[in-house]
Amino acid sequence: MTSFTATAHVHVRPATPADRPTVERLWLMFRHDMSEFETRERLQLPNADGTFRSERVDAAFDGGDGDWAPYLFVSGGHPVGFAFVRAVGAPTRILNSFFVVRGARRAGVGMRAVREVVARYPGEWEVAFQDANPGAVAFWRRVGEELAPGEWGEERRPVPGRPDLAPDVWVSFRYGKAVEA
Repeated sequence: MTSFTATAHVHVRPATPADRPTVERLWLMFRHDMSEFETRERLQLPNADGTFRSERVDAAFDGGDGDWAPYLFVSGGHPVGFAFVRAVGAPTRILNSFFVVRGARRAGVGMRAVREVVARYPGEWEVAFQDANPGAVAFWRRVGEELAPGEWGEERRPVPGRPDLAPDVWVSFRYGKAVEA
Protein backbone atom coordinates (compact mmCIF):
# COMPACT_ATOMS: atom_id res chain seq x y z
CA MET A 1 0.00 0.00 0.00
CA THR A 2 1.27 3.47 -0.86
CA SER A 3 0.92 6.25 1.68
CA PHE A 4 0.11 9.76 0.57
CA THR A 5 1.61 12.88 2.11
CA ALA A 6 0.57 16.49 1.77
CA THR A 7 3.93 17.22 0.16
CA ALA A 8 3.50 14.59 -2.56
CA HIS A 9 3.66 15.92 -6.10
CA VAL A 10 0.40 15.67 -8.00
CA HIS A 11 0.37 15.81 -11.78
CA VAL A 12 -2.85 16.82 -13.57
CA ARG A 13 -2.95 15.79 -17.21
CA PRO A 14 -5.44 15.10 -19.97
CA ALA A 15 -6.63 11.50 -19.77
CA THR A 16 -5.90 9.45 -22.87
CA PRO A 17 -7.85 6.49 -24.25
CA ALA A 18 -5.21 4.26 -22.57
CA ASP A 19 -6.22 5.85 -19.22
CA ARG A 20 -9.89 4.96 -19.65
CA PRO A 21 -9.78 1.69 -17.64
CA THR A 22 -8.12 3.55 -14.76
CA VAL A 23 -10.68 6.35 -14.87
CA GLU A 24 -13.50 3.80 -15.06
CA ARG A 25 -12.25 2.20 -11.82
CA LEU A 26 -11.95 5.63 -10.19
CA TRP A 27 -15.50 6.34 -11.43
CA LEU A 28 -16.75 3.35 -9.44
CA MET A 29 -15.17 4.82 -6.30
CA PHE A 30 -16.67 8.23 -7.08
CA ARG A 31 -20.17 6.82 -7.58
CA HIS A 32 -19.81 4.72 -4.44
CA ASP A 33 -18.87 7.83 -2.46
CA MET A 34 -21.78 9.75 -3.98
CA SER A 35 -24.25 7.00 -3.10
CA GLU A 36 -23.80 7.94 0.56
CA PHE A 37 -25.44 11.28 -0.15
CA GLU A 38 -28.28 10.00 -2.28
CA THR A 39 -31.81 10.40 -1.02
CA ARG A 40 -34.74 8.11 -1.61
CA GLU A 41 -35.68 10.35 -4.55
CA ARG A 42 -32.13 10.37 -5.92
CA LEU A 43 -31.18 6.75 -5.23
CA GLN A 44 -28.17 5.48 -7.17
CA LEU A 45 -27.41 1.86 -6.38
CA PRO A 46 -25.01 -0.24 -8.46
CA ASN A 47 -26.25 -2.08 -11.51
CA ALA A 48 -26.64 -5.88 -11.29
CA ASP A 49 -22.99 -6.30 -12.42
CA GLY A 50 -21.67 -4.00 -9.65
CA THR A 51 -21.04 -1.03 -11.92
CA PHE A 52 -22.77 2.34 -11.81
CA ARG A 53 -24.23 4.48 -14.58
CA SER A 54 -21.34 5.60 -16.72
CA GLU A 55 -22.72 7.89 -19.42
CA ARG A 56 -20.45 10.71 -18.20
CA VAL A 57 -17.38 8.51 -18.63
CA ASP A 58 -18.59 7.62 -22.12
CA ALA A 59 -19.19 11.27 -23.00
CA ALA A 60 -15.82 12.37 -21.60
CA PHE A 61 -13.84 9.75 -23.55
CA ASP A 62 -15.99 9.41 -26.63
CA GLY A 63 -16.33 13.15 -26.94
CA GLY A 64 -20.10 13.18 -26.62
CA ASP A 65 -20.73 16.13 -28.88
CA GLY A 66 -16.99 16.81 -29.09
CA ASP A 67 -17.14 19.23 -26.21
CA TRP A 68 -15.81 17.15 -23.28
CA ALA A 69 -12.32 16.71 -21.83
CA PRO A 70 -11.25 14.12 -19.23
CA TYR A 71 -8.34 14.70 -16.83
CA LEU A 72 -6.42 12.30 -14.60
CA PHE A 73 -4.63 13.23 -11.37
CA VAL A 74 -1.50 11.16 -10.64
CA SER A 75 0.95 11.10 -7.72
CA GLY A 76 4.07 8.97 -7.76
CA GLY A 77 2.65 6.89 -10.58
CA HIS A 78 -0.61 6.27 -8.69
CA PRO A 79 -3.97 7.58 -9.88
CA VAL A 80 -5.48 9.85 -7.22
CA GLY A 81 -8.45 11.42 -9.02
CA PHE A 82 -10.09 12.70 -12.16
CA ALA A 83 -12.18 15.53 -13.59
CA PHE A 84 -14.48 15.81 -16.58
CA VAL A 85 -14.92 19.19 -18.24
CA ARG A 86 -18.07 19.74 -20.29
CA ALA A 87 -18.80 22.63 -22.68
CA VAL A 88 -15.10 23.07 -23.46
CA GLY A 89 -15.90 25.32 -26.43
CA ALA A 90 -18.65 27.32 -24.72
CA PRO A 91 -18.29 30.70 -22.99
CA THR A 92 -19.01 28.98 -19.65
CA ARG A 93 -17.35 25.63 -18.93
CA ILE A 94 -18.79 23.08 -16.54
CA LEU A 95 -16.71 20.98 -14.20
CA ASN A 96 -19.05 18.05 -14.66
CA SER A 97 -17.45 15.41 -12.45
CA PHE A 98 -14.60 15.77 -9.99
CA PHE A 99 -13.09 13.14 -7.70
CA VAL A 100 -10.10 12.70 -5.39
CA VAL A 101 -9.54 9.31 -3.70
CA ARG A 102 -10.11 9.35 0.05
CA GLY A 103 -6.46 8.69 0.88
CA ALA A 104 -5.41 11.87 -0.97
CA ARG A 105 -8.10 14.18 0.38
CA ARG A 106 -7.37 17.11 2.70
CA ALA A 107 -3.82 17.29 1.36
CA GLY A 108 -4.37 20.07 -1.19
CA VAL A 109 -4.83 17.69 -4.13
CA GLY A 110 -8.37 18.82 -4.93
CA MET A 111 -7.62 22.53 -4.89
CA ARG A 112 -4.47 22.08 -6.94
CA ALA A 113 -6.30 19.90 -9.46
CA VAL A 114 -9.19 22.35 -9.83
CA ARG A 115 -6.78 25.22 -10.32
CA GLU A 116 -4.79 23.34 -12.98
CA VAL A 117 -7.87 22.14 -14.87
CA VAL A 118 -9.62 25.51 -14.99
CA ALA A 119 -6.39 27.33 -15.88
CA ARG A 120 -6.44 25.41 -19.18
CA TYR A 121 -9.70 27.17 -20.10
CA PRO A 122 -9.62 30.72 -18.69
CA GLY A 123 -12.99 32.35 -18.26
CA GLU A 124 -16.35 31.48 -16.74
CA TRP A 125 -16.88 28.21 -14.84
CA GLU A 126 -19.73 26.41 -13.12
CA VAL A 127 -19.88 23.30 -10.96
CA ALA A 128 -22.92 21.58 -9.46
CA PHE A 129 -23.20 19.61 -6.23
CA GLN A 130 -25.83 18.62 -3.70
CA ASP A 131 -26.51 20.22 -0.32
CA ALA A 132 -26.64 16.72 1.20
CA ASN A 133 -22.86 16.35 0.68
CA PRO A 134 -21.27 18.58 3.34
CA GLY A 135 -17.72 17.91 2.12
CA ALA A 136 -18.64 19.09 -1.38
CA VAL A 137 -20.45 22.14 -0.02
CA ALA A 138 -17.38 23.24 1.95
CA PHE A 139 -14.91 22.37 -0.81
CA TRP A 140 -16.69 24.14 -3.68
CA ARG A 141 -17.31 27.26 -1.61
CA ARG A 142 -13.61 27.28 -0.75
CA VAL A 143 -12.77 26.84 -4.45
CA GLY A 144 -14.97 29.83 -5.32
CA GLU A 145 -13.33 32.01 -2.69
CA GLU A 146 -9.74 30.96 -3.49
CA LEU A 147 -10.06 31.20 -7.27
CA ALA A 148 -12.30 34.29 -7.40
CA PRO A 149 -12.13 36.02 -3.99
CA GLY A 150 -15.38 37.85 -3.31
CA GLU A 151 -16.49 37.45 -6.93
CA TRP A 152 -18.03 33.99 -7.09
CA GLY A 153 -21.69 33.08 -6.87
CA GLU A 154 -23.90 30.29 -5.65
CA GLU A 155 -27.45 29.43 -6.64
CA ARG A 156 -29.88 26.54 -6.52
CA ARG A 157 -31.27 25.29 -9.82
CA PRO A 158 -33.91 22.64 -10.48
CA VAL A 159 -32.63 19.37 -11.90
CA PRO A 160 -33.79 19.39 -15.55
CA GLY A 161 -36.72 17.06 -16.08
CA ARG A 162 -36.78 16.02 -12.42
CA PRO A 163 -39.10 18.28 -10.43
CA ASP A 164 -39.24 15.54 -7.77
CA LEU A 165 -35.58 16.11 -6.84
CA ALA A 166 -34.08 18.76 -4.59
CA PRO A 167 -32.36 21.45 -6.65
CA ASP A 168 -28.64 21.21 -7.33
CA VAL A 169 -26.35 23.87 -5.90
CA TRP A 170 -24.26 25.62 -8.57
CA VAL A 171 -21.10 27.58 -7.84
CA SER A 172 -19.93 29.94 -10.57
CA PHE A 173 -16.67 31.85 -10.86
CA ARG A 174 -14.27 33.37 -13.36
CA TYR A 175 -10.68 32.21 -13.41
CA GLY A 176 -7.89 33.67 -15.50
CA LYS A 177 -8.45 36.08 -18.30
CA ALA A 178 -12.03 36.09 -19.57
CA VAL A 179 -12.57 34.55 -22.97
CA GLU A 180 -13.53 37.13 -25.58
CA ALA A 181 -16.82 36.37 -27.31
